[in-house]
Amino acid sequence: MANGMLYRCRVCPHECRMNRFETKSGKCFSGALPIVSSYTAHLGEEPVISGRMGAGNIFFGNCNLKCLFCQNHEISQNPKVECKNEVTLERLAGIMIELQNKGCHNIGLVSPSHFVPQIIAALQIAVEQGLKIPLVYNSNGYDSVESLKLLEGIIDIYLPDFKYGNSEAGLKYSKAPDYFIHAKNAISEMYRQIGDVFITDNEGVLQRGIIIRHLVLPNGLAESEGILRFISSELSNKIYISLMSQYYPAHKAGDEILLSRKVSVNEYERVKMLLEKYGLGNGWVQEPESSEFYRPSFKSSPDNPFEGI
Repeated sequence: MANGMLYRCRVCPHECRMNRFETKSGKCFSGALPIVSSYTAHLGEEPVISGRMGAGNIFFGNCNLKCLFCQNHEISQNPKVECKNEVTLERLAGIMIELQNKGCHNIGLVSPSHFVPQIIAALQIAVEQGLKIPLVYNSNGYDSVESLKLLEGIIDIYLPDFKYGNSEAGLKYSKAPDYFIHAKNAISEMYRQIGDVFITDNEGVLQRGIIIRHLVLPNGLAESEGILRFISSELSNKIYISLMSQYYPAHKAGDEILLSRKVSVNEYERVKMLLEKYGLGNGWVQEPESSEFYRPSFKSSPDNPFEGI
């Protein structure tokens, strides 16, 4: 059933309708095989995700968004190189088992939105091989509700970005038509599946729950209040929020005057005050200086792109 979505692709909201068994000309420039750019035990996620041994993150190449400021642009927007990183479903399953054997607390599926059918197929193989740790769906929020419904009962932890509180910014800065609408629908589906439960083990590592990430952008471009209002009023004010200050003008952001600087302390503080305004008291906030050190390098250190973070 899931693989059938690839013949006239509707895996993500772009609904390119390309046959991914024959072409890679859709918005994500990806075919029928998954692309794995890097995988590692990552200690830089939220504390309840990374724990003591790290999240077993698998970074999928290419992306269904084209964010001007993408911090992972070396793998998300470099399709000519990334096509060389295609792997078989058996290899993807093997990577999951390898990360579990390293002691990782979970399997983090990073930028998975355009590979949902392939991930489901690989998980079937991995489970037969003994995969049993929680699965984290770490996406950009531009997800298809149809694809997410296929993941019900499979994903334990949803970790979506919620990038923009209006669709104009999503189109201009990420080439994502109707981003706000699709993100609201997608995160609502995640909430329907998981609710506002937040279950940790005896080490404080998350086993089931939702964490919504929001990256504050300069000049209010993210329309943060619209996002936080929606979460509080339409979902639950018990949901955990990860508010991030790590923005810096990566990739092509320096060419856009409104994106060409870091977020000021005052801008970040204003968004923190919105958390209080909307009663969103669960979660984490980054230190203002996070933008200085959270700078991954997939090109120079593909095996450990977050070394030193």
